[in-house]
Amino acid sequence: MWLFFGFGMGIVEFLFAPRLDHRGWATPSEASRLFFLIAIFVTSIISWNLAQSNIIVFLCLLMLILTPILSLGWWLISLVSNGIEPRILTQSVNNVDKSKKLPIHSFRKP
Repeated sequence: MWLFFGFGMGIVEFLFAPRLDHRGWATPSEASRLFFLIAIFVTSIISWNLAQSNIIVFLCLLMLILTPILSLGWWLISLVSNGIEPRILTQSVNNVDKSKKLPIHSFRKP
């Protein structure tokens, strides 16, 4: 089952393709970003109910529960996206002038 989003890529490519930024570095895929938001939301609800409205306990439970869930989920997403060709992050990435590219650590003073 393939759904197309106007850019000629299916749902799997849209969600799981790593995104290239203006420096050519691979950033997280849309699936990773969506998984992060869903995991935060669900884990927050569960942690808040377990913490019985205690904010410190809530934050501790949130970190304790969320860390392994995110690690496992992102690992599984990386396995799925391993063979998918990277896509650009936004269309404006193509407009970057490559001749004026600064070194990675150009902001540091000697």
